[in-house]
Amino acid sequence: MEPKKLPMRTCIACREEKPKRELLRVVRTPEGSIVFDTTGKLSGRGAYVCPNADCIQKLGRKKLLNRAFSVPLGDDVYQRLEEEFLGRK
Repeated sequence: MEPKKLPMRTCIACREEKPKRELLRVVRTPEGSIVFDTTGKLSGRGAYVCPNADCIQKLGRKKLLNRAFSVPLGDDVYQRLEEEFLGRK
């Protein structure tokens, strides 16, 4: 019996491919809000980012979620995500 394949995802900040479970999922919900998906099961468009401060800060510096979600996002969204992640550590 073959071992189960691990789903791989690419971090949108550093472009490294890693197992899905090692990355944080950021979701744009159908209502349009942007949240960290801790369960990995929220409906909506998802983007993955490494769970380290450098990659989280790069999201805001380069406005990477704007491209991933094809919508313009304000600085407040990036600031809130950064605070939510850094406050969680």
